[in-house]
Amino acid sequence: MSDWNGTILGPPHSVHENRIYSVAIHCGPNYPDTPPEIKFTSKINLPCVNPQNGKVDASKLPCLAQWRREFTMETILIELRRYMALPQNKKLPQPAEGATF
Repeated sequence: MSDWNGTILGPPHSVHENRIYSVAIHCGPNYPDTPPEIKFTSKINLPCVNPQNGKVDASKLPCLAQWRREFTMETILIELRRYMALPQNKKLPQPAEGATF
């Protein structure tokens, strides 16, 4: 099993509140020694997400950049939600709700 789907509920008190985001998670042959690839299928505007294809830049998301074998997919989803709630990210203008990559 190398391909998974995840769901993130937008954090409260942010432009993401009441939104539901979908992500695709691909675990390569070296997982869990290397981080999985994460791609938003729901459109989102975040500094760590490529605006053209929804792929998360692992170097810009701390839990992926400092990957440890003990991290889980839940860890990644929780960290993405925390990233959305950061002061510099929680008010970024967002695409229309329901838009997809």
